[in-house]
Amino acid sequence: MHRSAPRLSRVLACAAVPVMLVAAGCSSDSDSSKDKGSGPDKAASSAGASAAPSSAAPTKKAVEPAKFAKLPDVCKAVSSKTIEELVPKAKSKKGTAAASSDLNNRGGCAWNGLEDKGTKGSNYRWLDVSLYRYESDATLGSGQERAAGNYTKELAKAQKTEGAKDAKTSEASGVGEKAETVTYKLRKTDEDFQYASVVARTGNVVALVTYNGAGYAGSKTPSDKWIVDGALKAAKEAVAAVEAANK
Repeated sequence: MHRSAPRLSRVLACAAVPVMLVAAGCSSDSDSSKDKGSGPDKAASSAGASAAPSSAAPTKKAVEPAKFAKLPDVCKAVSSKTIEELVPKAKSKKGTAAASSDLNNRGGCAWNGLEDKGTKGSNYRWLDVSLYRYESDATLGSGQERAAGNYTKELAKAQKTEGAKDAKTSEASGVGEKAETVTYKLRKTDEDFQYASVVARTGNVVALVTYNGAGYAGSKTPSDKWIVDGALKAAKEAVAAVEAANK
């Protein structure tokens, strides 16, 4: 009997250990649930998290307004004095307007004439001026950005003129914000034509000026310099006309 008492105490002590571990385990699970946000607190947190994205309204990209709101009458964008100088004996000094369904955004005008100099032959001259305006658009970008993109496209077109010979591109200063001149020669009607195309940008407007000439019946083909100077003069006046129309 005396020997069994210590043994019984040890058995009771060992039996008590699993009970304590189980209790501790339950306590741990309970605390863990609280830490993870169970119950009302967790529900409120989840509701707040799900509501946050829906409350954020989509933002629209701010676009810079277009600099120029309209185009001038292109047939009046180049002075009559300049037309008389560049296109002597023009068929129509007022020019021939290009067809356009939206004159506020695109327009063009052309002049051509043949100056008969008798036994010295004849001089043919042709001038074409086109203006393109681009409006600001939240999807496409500002008018200035769109004009810059189309400036590049128009320049590439001029540089890839079919049949062009001795093509050269050079920067043109004093014409809008940016301008370049493309010069080349073309063989037409059994004569050599000298060409110059000026592509210029001012704000959200692109100006394209093409000037060319040829000599017939013994008259000489105009020089590269003469044609380039004429094209630049017309381009400067066209760009100035855009700015004047929007003052």
